[in-house]
Amino acid sequence: MRKSLPYNSLSDLELMDLLKSGNQHAFAEIYERYFGPLYLHAYKRIRDKDEARDLVQELFSHLWSKRDTLEPRTSFSNYLYTWVRNSILNIIAHKAVEEKYLSSLPGWTNDAESLTDHRVRERQLAAIIEKEIDALPPRMRAVFELSRKSNMSYKEIAEKLDLTEQSVRSHVKNALKILRMKLGVLVYLFYIFYK
Repeated sequence: MRKSLPYNSLSDLELMDLLKSGNQHAFAEIYERYFGPLYLHAYKRIRDKDEARDLVQELFSHLWSKRDTLEPRTSFSNYLYTWVRNSILNIIAHKAVEEKYLSSLPGWTNDAESLTDHRVRERQLAAIIEKEIDALPPRMRAVFELSRKSNMSYKEIAEKLDLTEQSVRSHVKNALKILRMKLGVLVYLFYIFYK
């Protein structure tokens, strides 16, 4: 019997009552009645045809799945427009968060690249320093490494290598002088070329 009803002449409330009972023709009439205006309403605000269409499709999917619990507090059309408006606000808020996140990425990426570049340069510089330490005369190198890498006192180094403390002091002083001369230029060149 209901199939012969002139659905396009029914009010929104009548259509909603039929929809609540699962009437697909009432749903089709609501869709025909409201899809176009709701789509235009959404499109004017978000300026994306696909997104506007998806949003309105989602509304109708929601409407069908929740048909038995629908209780609009105002008119049915207000319910539909409010749903669309809230969805638009959610999309706009989501886009704002997304844009803020994406705009923070280049800075983060540059910081990360800068940090990585800095670590690579540190490693290169450490390798250069090690190479210069290895080039020191053997006894001087041994004294210097015990002093700087093992943190041993001059007295401990003197006992370990059977040297006088004065000799240890002399080796460390000369090693620093050599390294300062060689590395001073290298560090400067390193800074100029890898700045």
